Amino acid sequence: MSFFLDNWMLFAIALASGGMLMFPALTSGGGAAGLTPTEVVQLINREKAAVVDVCGPDEFAAGHVTGAKNVPLPELEAKLGGVVKNKSLPLVLVCASGMRSKRAVSIAKKLGYENAHSLTGGMGAWRSANLPVEKA
Repeated sequence: MSFFLDNWMLFAIALASGGMLMFPALTSGGGAAGLTPTEVVQLINREKAAVVDVCGPDEFAAGHVTGAKNVPLPELEAKLGGVVKNKSLPLVLVCASGMRSKRAVSIAKKLGYENAHSLTGGMGAWRSANLPVEKA
């Protein structure tokens, strides 16, 4: 016990550094799995992932991932089952910045899509990676 009392500062530093290591995991949107644009392309090519854009119709028309289906976030729970019927396929959810798609991942997982992912950085990251954008 005296060892702990004599070295309390070392334990405080260890605890603080552990907290700093855990901070990114705790603030990443409730554990929503985020993928980089390159990882999304690999998932689409290798595993035939379905891509669903959760932006509004105007944002979707301005530019979206090639082949993506549009299901706005407020309608996702009601319409996702009709758009993506195979729940075992990977599902990539996309929005403008990646924030709405993180929420969409939790909705999709609640609906049984266990292999649902969010595009980290959204369409901004997709465009920055110079990947193809389709306009409606």
